Amino acid sequence: MILFERGEFLERVRKTQRAMEKAGIELLLVSNPANHFYLTGYDGWSFYTPQMVIVSLDQEEPIWFGRKMDAVGAKFTAFLSSANVIAYPDKYVGSSELHPMQYLADLIQERNWSDLRIGVEMDDYYYTAKWHSILTSKLPNATFKDAFLLVNRIRMVKSPNEIAFMRQAGTIAGAAMEAARNKAAVGVRQCDVMAELYKVTTAGTPEFGGTFPCKPPNAMVGEYCSAPHLSWTDAPLKEDEIFYIEMGGVRHRYHSPLSRCIYIGTPPSELVRTTAIIREGLEAVLDAVKPGVLCEDLAAAWKSVTAKHGLEKDSRIGYPVGIGYPPTWGELTCSLRAGDKTVLEENMTFHCIPALWLDKYGLVVSESFVVTASGAETFAKYPRELLVPGTVA
Repeated sequence: MILFERGEFLERVRKTQRAMEKAGIELLLVSNPANHFYLTGYDGWSFYTPQMVIVSLDQEEPIWFGRKMDAVGAKFTAFLSSANVIAYPDKYVGSSELHPMQYLADLIQERNWSDLRIGVEMDDYYYTAKWHSILTSKLPNATFKDAFLLVNRIRMVKSPNEIAFMRQAGTIAGAAMEAARNKAAVGVRQCDVMAELYKVTTAGTPEFGGTFPCKPPNAMVGEYCSAPHLSWTDAPLKEDEIFYIEMGGVRHRYHSPLSRCIYIGTPPSELVRTTAIIREGLEAVLDAVKPGVLCEDLAAAWKSVTAKHGLEKDSRIGYPVGIGYPPTWGELTCSLRAGDKTVLEENMTFHCIPALWLDKYGLVVSESFVVTASGAETFAKYPRELLVPGTVA
């Protein structure tokens, strides 16, 4: 299914071409699968083999380049004409003698692009040292330039259609968190709680379905909550344990993360108080959101609350979010923290997650939001509380 109109895709390409010209790049090789999706619509679980999107300054459509069997998927998901879907033979897959980047370099030579200034995503998860070595050795007359985050920055400002998907993803996220809260109880295995959450993120709502997230939820119980990026086990929940869950609703690859903690039993006053401070700080951030403010201004709003309560957090409190492919739903371009001068623009989207990881436990209340002309609009409508099984305030 092709999710957006051809005109929207072409505008994304034109924005990319303008950014290329500004950066002195004549040919852009895009390795990041989220950027593939953004520029072409291509959506397949095929990025475990090399694939690339090629953007030229003198061509209206980009080129999708990938494995022959996966080129069929481009017919169903990409807006491209068949001439701009170029496949390499399967003999290049898993071979010690042949590599897809050799085929790509030959293609670049055939198109008379081999002496251009070529941009590559040098720090991308999917652009390996071997890829770069092959391309530079086979294209000695080209000048290679780092184009890491060039497309990511363009992605930061969303279209109305993208924001609509993120709103739907936020609705799914709230429903999934509620399913987890309803399942959590003394004696229930952690994995069974997460299975209920997964059921909802996959099924979505009666109005629209969900799908798999780009990464598993972070879900920690008890003392493991003091570490931010661990996973659940099959241990049964016990009285007086915290269940920390960071997850995301997903609609057509667009992620709306949401984080809450569930307390199994009656929460101690200290945890209720600390959660209330996190909520106060989060809401101060949301109140500060508007076009023209800086990322560091939002961090300052958070710190103004926590400082008066004697709490400190030495890590960032958020990041831009949107299209998600493994391993992240983050856009990697900026952070909500002191010193980040990125200017907020209308229709940028962020996940504000001012979590506290303390010596013996962790607590979190997070929201994903879009910057509007009048402030922040959160995607999920879910209580900002320390949750208790069976009761939502």
